[in-house]
Amino acid sequence: MARLAGIDVARGTAVLGMVTAHVGPDAPGRTTTADRVLELADGRSSALFVVLAGLSLALLSGGRAPVVGRDLTRARVRIAGRALVVLAVGLALERLDTPILVILPTYAVLFLAGCAVLTWTVRTLVAAAATVALVAPAVREAVGLDADPGAGLLGDLALLLVGPHYPALVWSAYLLAGLALGRCDLTAPAVQRRTALVGGALAVVGYGGGWLGRLLAEDPALLSTRPHASSPVEVIGNTGAALLVVAACLAAAPRLPRALSPLAAVGALAFTAYTAQVVVVAAVGPQIVWQPLWTSWLVVVVATVLACWAWRAWLGRGPLERLLRGVSARVAERVVPRAAPVG
Repeated sequence: MARLAGIDVARGTAVLGMVTAHVGPDAPGRTTTADRVLELADGRSSALFVVLAGLSLALLSGGRAPVVGRDLTRARVRIAGRALVVLAVGLALERLDTPILVILPTYAVLFLAGCAVLTWTVRTLVAAAATVALVAPAVREAVGLDADPGAGLLGDLALLLVGPHYPALVWSAYLLAGLALGRCDLTAPAVQRRTALVGGALAVVGYGGGWLGRLLAEDPALLSTRPHASSPVEVIGNTGAALLVVAACLAAAPRLPRALSPLAAVGALAFTAYTAQVVVVAAVGPQIVWQPLWTSWLVVVVATVLACWAWRAWLGRGPLERLLRGVSARVAERVVPRAAPVG
């Protein structure tokens, strides 16, 4: 399937949003308009990243016409191979001990879980996403993982599933929503308009519910829209915001290809760009994170865009993207080799 520039633009937006959340200017109380705009990146960018992960699963498994039979098995093996690479890189980044909450381990778990739902219809995926958004936060709240679950595999798995920042149990709603969107004709203007309308409605319902919750409750754990609350209203609102961004990027990319090419380059090298900014923070030190000045943020953002733009223009696919593609292809060929041509 041909690469959609709009998806790269949306993914680039997500990466730069996460960079902003990690090294953006920090002002107590977020008193200025600029501070409030920067605060929008926190939580919403990572949610957009996972929605786009679901969309990628759809594209990797046939897009509008899901693959079946042997091709479906190959797609699942390829996705699992990618998940293992992402997990390994994510665990390595966590060992750098930066202040950044690395999303890659949860991203990998969601990729593995997504293998099980590649054959679901759009309606089933939408229903599942809605159910998860409404039910999973209450389940997570009931589990109440406030204390450290301890070291070891079980403790790490508990943190990935119901932990405080990127709980896979709740965040699977974003993946399901993205997978449903990826089964549609993303190039059709009608689909883009419908995506924008649905996204706008979800954003109003989600963030409006959070506003109402603040008025009616003293401690609205399940009605909070603060970043990483993983409440029903935050998940609904963030999903709506992600759909709006995707729709806008799909509509804008064909009209403004040159102007958006730097952002599309960041999206095409998203895995590399995300990893690099964590490594940079580890190398420079924690003083680069959440500075009250704009300098660190501006330098990192500009450097990320220019580096990705130049790499894509001169060298094509990013280094980690090459690794991801190569490993997944080799694993798929070894596990489910392509059938030999007849005759």
